[in-house]
Amino acid sequence: MAMKYQNKINRGIVMPIQQFINREKSAGIVLGISIIAALALANSPWGEEYFHLFEHKVGFFFNGEPYLYYSLHHWINDGLMSMFFFVVGLELKREFIGGELADPRNTILPIGAAVAGMLVPALIYTLLNAGTPSAGGWGIPMATDIAFSLAIIYALGDRVPLAAKVFLTTLAIVDDLGAVVVIALFYTSEISVVNIAVGLVFLLAMFAANKMGVKNVVFYGVLGIGGVWVAFLMSGIHATIAAVLAAFVIPADARLPESLYLKRAANNLRRFAGIKPNNVSTLEHEQVEVISAMMSDTRDAIPPSQRLEHAMHPFVSFVVMPVFALANAGVSFAGLDMQGIFSTNVAAGVALGLLIGKPLGITLSTLLLVRLGIAKKTEALTLRRVIGLGFLASIGFTMSMFISTLAFTDGTMLLQAKLGIFAASILGGAIGYRLLK
Repeated sequence: MAMKYQNKINRGIVMPIQQFINREKSAGIVLGISIIAALALANSPWGEEYFHLFEHKVGFFFNGEPYLYYSLHHWINDGLMSMFFFVVGLELKREFIGGELADPRNTILPIGAAVAGMLVPALIYTLLNAGTPSAGGWGIPMATDIAFSLAIIYALGDRVPLAAKVFLTTLAIVDDLGAVVVIALFYTSEISVVNIAVGLVFLLAMFAANKMGVKNVVFYGVLGIGGVWVAFLMSGIHATIAAVLAAFVIPADARLPESLYLKRAANNLRRFAGIKPNNVSTLEHEQVEVISAMMSDTRDAIPPSQRLEHAMHPFVSFVVMPVFALANAGVSFAGLDMQGIFSTNVAAGVALGLLIGKPLGITLSTLLLVRLGIAKKTEALTLRRVIGLGFLASIGFTMSMFISTLAFTDGTMLLQAKLGIFAASILGGAIGYRLLK
């Protein structure tokens, strides 16, 4: 009876949840729900409590002195989002080694489109805001939200050919890399050379351990978090950059090579098959030993970088990004002054940069690269599809909001930037969906 009840739970609850988590578009759905929830809370009777919650400070005290004493909002943006950027770094490393970015000949078109798709939005924003206090927000419309854009394209299913999906995926990966570089170079506060030096020493230790064959994930976790991340957090360079750098020095080769793993797996299977079963629910001691050996070998056959990426991806997608959205997407419309919204060109610059600049840069660069013979495109990448993918790339929710929190400390400008992001992302997603459908 208990086993039958457990099977019902697995079929009715556990398996559907696992299937939902494993779907590509699920992260975008959860992120969308989180953004809606943040907007609802910000405009509810509990709006004041919602905003005040993230102002609470958390940290450590030693001899009465505060250390790493930051607001909850700061911890989310510099702490939790570091986990997001760590996974981004792991994904980028995998793509460079054996993925879409491994062969430059196959990536010229999406890389060129991604670069133009970052430069044109920044140019549009700058033209509208040059010489004003809001000029520093040029990086906001450069970013593409990979979770939302891929969620929409995978929701379209077979209507979008594989070549178009690969094009957008590669473009979004390069866009993520570009956003990391922009944050590192242009959105940092006062620099502490001493703390940077300390962080680089820990990073060098991780790199040396990698070359010496150390595969222990805990070792890299201690040095990466306790050394590199903390040092960068206190250096003035945004802590998320430390996460990307740490990801790039995590070993990408397995302790157990594929050929040896196959031989040992075959031997273990023969051993297991040769053990006489006891015909009860529990296993024989020898069977348990063989299975344990197989589990250990399987773990050693997966490179530490991919093991971490696989383990952290669900947590980042379904916890980190939704929490970030809850903390940053809340915009109160109570007493909203329309004149105040347009008191600067921040909203217009962000909205036009994303909605016009992204598809324009991506489409024109694609046509130019093909016309000049620098890159080739498949028949599946029709002009209509390229334009549609360009509009999907104009969805900038997570990354654009993140950069806006770095670009502006002024509450009015930050509000204007968020409104521009919302308007462009919703319209861009709808137009892209329609064109591709």
